[in-house]
Amino acid sequence: MELRTVLSITGKPGLFKLVAQNKGGVVVKSLLDGKRTSISASANVSSLGDIAIYTYEEEVPLRDVFKAMAEVTEGKEAITHKSSKNDLEDFFGEVLPKFDQERVYASDIKKIVQWFNILAKNDLLGILEETEEEA
Repeated sequence: MELRTVLSITGKPGLFKLVAQNKGGVVVKSLLDGKRTSISASANVSSLGDIAIYTYEEEVPLRDVFKAMAEVTEGKEAITHKSSKNDLEDFFGEVLPKFDQERVYASDIKKIVQWFNILAKNDLLGILEETEEEA
C-alpha cells in the first residue's frame, strides 16, 4: 500500500484505501470499519500523497509532516483531534515549526491529526518510508 492510495472523501468520515477503479468512479475500503463502498466519479476525492502543508518558505508534503509526527509521538497515536484549538496548534508547531499560521487553519490541523491517528491505529505508518521512486 502507498500513501497515494489512501484517500480522503469529502462528506465521509475517516480515510479510505483505494481498492479498484472503474469508469463510474472508484471502489474504496474504509480504514475505520473495513467496509467497501463505491464512490462516484463526481465525488471530491483527495489522495494523501497529493496534499502539502504551507510553511513560510515552501509547501511540505503531507508524507514529511506525518514522518515528523511519527518521530514526535514515537510511532504512536498523537493527541486526539478533539483537543482544543490551542493544544492542536501547539502540537503542530512542535511537528512543523514554520507552518503558515494564516493559511493553515485549525480545521486543517484537526484533519491531519485525525488522519495520522487512523494510519497509526491501522499500523500503516510504514507506508511513509516508501521513497518517491517506489511510489
